[in-house]
Amino acid sequence: MPNLLVTGSSGLIGSEVCRFFARENFTIHGVDNNQRAFFFGPAGDTRWNQARLGKEIPGFVHHELDIRNRQGVLDLLAKLKPDGIVHTAAQPSHDRAAAIPFDDFDTNAVGTLNLLEAARRACPESPFIHMSTNKVYGDRPNTLALKELETRWDYADPAYAHGIAEDFSIDQSKHSLFGASKVAGDVMVQEYGRYFQMPSCVLRGGCLTGPNHSGVELHGFLSYLVKCNLEEKEYRVFGYKGKQVRDNIHSEDVARFILSFFKAPRIAEVYNLGGGKDNSCSILEAFKLAEKFSGKPMKYAYVEENRIGDHICYYSDLRKMKSHYPDWDITKSLEQTIGEIVESWKARIS
Repeated sequence: MPNLLVTGSSGLIGSEVCRFFARENFTIHGVDNNQRAFFFGPAGDTRWNQARLGKEIPGFVHHELDIRNRQGVLDLLAKLKPDGIVHTAAQPSHDRAAAIPFDDFDTNAVGTLNLLEAARRACPESPFIHMSTNKVYGDRPNTLALKELETRWDYADPAYAHGIAEDFSIDQSKHSLFGASKVAGDVMVQEYGRYFQMPSCVLRGGCLTGPNHSGVELHGFLSYLVKCNLEEKEYRVFGYKGKQVRDNIHSEDVARFILSFFKAPRIAEVYNLGGGKDNSCSILEAFKLAEKFSGKPMKYAYVEENRIGDHICYYSDLRKMKSHYPDWDITKSLEQTIGEIVESWKARIS
């Protein structure tokens, strides 16, 4: 059986990848040390997900390791020599990064370098799949001409009818410290691919979501929104009239693409991985969908100040992904995804 190493294995994408690849008869090694609880407090704790993986996945091996521990990472990969590496561990919040800049950069940039060099030494032929972020584009998407609709913003230029493509510039823009640290890791993955001819890809995620997310205010838009709705707590909307748009992709569709890449890897590829226009919604539109599934009215307060580096409108152009991997497509609609998140939070809250 091939073995897969997944960093951030107790998080949303990491845990979904673990479960998905286990069903494909991989031996799963998860790396996680519950740093999300450090970043976001008790609400971000992922130990529940770690315990679930241990129960659900036969032979699951958990490694309590911080990816900033260079020698620990080198030793682990030298021992395992995994057939594939899926790197999802990160400090994921652009708001939180400003308060913990060293932790943010050391996790997102240096931690990624540690894994890349360990992979080059131990298993350079194994696909290295890195979860990046659309925040590498900084606030440059906000320079595009936009049109204001009743419940959302959208692109005014028909050239962006399908969304943001991978050739969109990442330069000369404000990223937030989080965006900058993710740029460093993103480019390093590309460089190890090109320089050392290692099979690798960067997945610049939009809103990655799903029922297993420990959503908090600073990270996990849909999950946290649904949690507030079910608990009848006030959700804060930061600027842009609540019409800011995100494209949302279910974690299972992310895992499906990762498997497609693993089976037919390429060198130093970059993909904008999101739900695309069909799975996009504004905050106001997400309120209506949450209310539809929960039966509860949404309580919210408007803050006339947007988050630094926040996108007014962003959805991913999926055409490159589909052209390289024509058997892959979005299988989970936005409505289905929100329905699953509602049911998951109901079970956890009760």
